[in-house]
Amino acid sequence: MKQAAKLAGFELVGIAKAEPMVEDYQTFIQWLESGYHAGMTYLERNAEKRKDISMIVPNAQSVIVVGRSYHTQHTHHASVSQGKVSRYAWGTDYHEILPHKMKEIIDMLDQIQPDSISKLYVDTGPISEKQWARKAGIGWQGKHSNIISREIGSWFFLGVIITTIPLAYDKPIEDYCGTCTACIDACPTSAIIQPYSVDAGKCLSYWTIEAKPDIPIPSEIADRMDNWIFGCDVCQDVCPWNSFAVETTIDEFHPRNGQSTFDFSYILEMEQSEFSSRFQKSPVKRTKLAGLQRNVKALQHSKG
Repeated sequence: MKQAAKLAGFELVGIAKAEPMVEDYQTFIQWLESGYHAGMTYLERNAEKRKDISMIVPNAQSVIVVGRSYHTQHTHHASVSQGKVSRYAWGTDYHEILPHKMKEIIDMLDQIQPDSISKLYVDTGPISEKQWARKAGIGWQGKHSNIISREIGSWFFLGVIITTIPLAYDKPIEDYCGTCTACIDACPTSAIIQPYSVDAGKCLSYWTIEAKPDIPIPSEIADRMDNWIFGCDVCQDVCPWNSFAVETTIDEFHPRNGQSTFDFSYILEMEQSEFSSRFQKSPVKRTKLAGLQRNVKALQHSKG
């Protein structure tokens, strides 16, 4: 099965036993109750399924977690009149790519046990992907809350397969962040309120992606946007473990047209038809044209 994952192109693969996540669930509920999810109320729905994965796949025995690098050698070179886009959104949306690759693993599981049930999730359900990745030994949860691998850093996407087949389970690995606080110190809005916990209400990624287009970006956030118009990579950019990042083998994850930045004027003058065409099957479509233009206007206003 692991060989099938490697042949499908996944750099990382681990397996965890499907069992209730009591402690992690309590941490998640406390995070919700503290309001740190900001306007992402969808996280409140079906929350109990994050505790017991058998509510999603009855008689689940194993959780397979895979990781696929999206790192490229491209970097941001934004001028004062250009907006930066998060690395994960430079190319095609991973939701368009990972499921097809993961189906190759499910085909292998079906061969192993034809009467088994296996379901895949790529950030598409009430699954605590990061915690399952940690339990499966993919990596540890960094202080910026992302999963870090000793082999390839943190520039990778996660996919989860829940199956009724019992498999050999991996063990969680040690937390190798040590005393490093680079991500906490570098966060432009102090959104990492404590190690491993992020307040979305302070996070640039939340405000430039998740916040509805009609909600204005607070001035205290806009003043610290540093030309980010979709997402923010600061906490991962400064992470020492990303010196081990490996180049993605998927061409679609590279910047389209070599672009990782966009002129403010280009975004503000863009019509809906051009937005739909330029960002077809791109994560940028999530924020909608109105949201992207809102982000640029907030930046311009903050610059006076």
